[in-house]
Amino acid sequence: MSLKCGIVGLPNVGKSTLFNCVSSGKAQSANFPFCTIEPNIGSTIVPDDRLQVLADICKPERVIPATVEIVDIAGLVKGASKGEGLGNQFLANIRETDAILHVLRCFEDPNIVHVDGSVDPVRDKEVIDMELQLKDLETVENRLPKVQKQAQGGDKAAKKLYDLLQRYKAALLEGQNARSVSLENAEEEQMAHDLFLLTNKPVLYVCNVDEGSAKEGNAYVEAVREAVKDENAQILVIAAKIESDIAELESYEERQMFLEDIGLEKSGVERLIQSAYALLGLRTYFTAGADECRAWTIHVGDKAPRAAGVIHTDFEKGFIRAEVIKYDDFVQLKSESACRAAGKLGVEGKEYVVQDGDIMHFLFNV
Repeated sequence: MSLKCGIVGLPNVGKSTLFNCVSSGKAQSANFPFCTIEPNIGSTIVPDDRLQVLADICKPERVIPATVEIVDIAGLVKGASKGEGLGNQFLANIRETDAILHVLRCFEDPNIVHVDGSVDPVRDKEVIDMELQLKDLETVENRLPKVQKQAQGGDKAAKKLYDLLQRYKAALLEGQNARSVSLENAEEEQMAHDLFLLTNKPVLYVCNVDEGSAKEGNAYVEAVREAVKDENAQILVIAAKIESDIAELESYEERQMFLEDIGLEKSGVERLIQSAYALLGLRTYFTAGADECRAWTIHVGDKAPRAAGVIHTDFEKGFIRAEVIKYDDFVQLKSESACRAAGKLGVEGKEYVVQDGDIMHFLFNV
């Protein structure tokens, strides 16, 4: 399941430093704009304490976690929608991602230059928003004449799409992101998806702060919170410099001691990866046994046959039924046989919607 989160932001806000911390890929970090030109892609493990609990119970030969792809995209500057800087390349790369991790600089450091000469995360956000909105407006306006002609010819689907495009155009002209437009039903949601508008992608604002603000945030973070309060978006506070230091520590114990010393329960990277996973609309189910404990990635709302197909396409094609144990029951009873004996193993058919944390075994025939 190749879904990607793109790390975006102005030059020198900490994108590549953050990417180095979260990804198995290694992006260069340097104190000058456009250090990142080609997008760097890395696959990173999704932290999930439940998998380790299952491994402690089953003592398997292999433990395989879920992963998510993170893309570090070149920094954007004002005028990108018209091709300034690396604008065209930036916009093409971001269009290929499924969600956005928008990094905002929320720290002062005279040794790190800012492309606009001063630190103002709200202004920085607005710069990128405007460029993405302008590109979306261009997309919408290019579609409207053809769709309008089809609608006037009696095409009912085109009429619905025309109405949606008009709502998007009105919002974009008012400086609002496409995601601010309310969708009325599943049909409109599908039409919206098919338009691939940049500002319709789900977004997580990542406030990159100084070390002293890692726990509580700062005035810059509060300004961002106020600026995005009406958006359907989340905010995460992270100190990329601290995360870089943590990434250099070799053992889990050393990393935990470091976090305790600075008053944090989890690293920012762990919270970021989990947030990115959720932002993509992903959930996890498990298979657990003596051979392997594994986390499998599905979409929210996927039914049992689709979940089976993640393991192998034949499982989906020949799906018969799924045996399902709830995570808490398995942890309490310690084995599949004990769960079966206690009546905690459910048999589910094709319409079963898989829940996050389900432990599953599939029966199929091909």
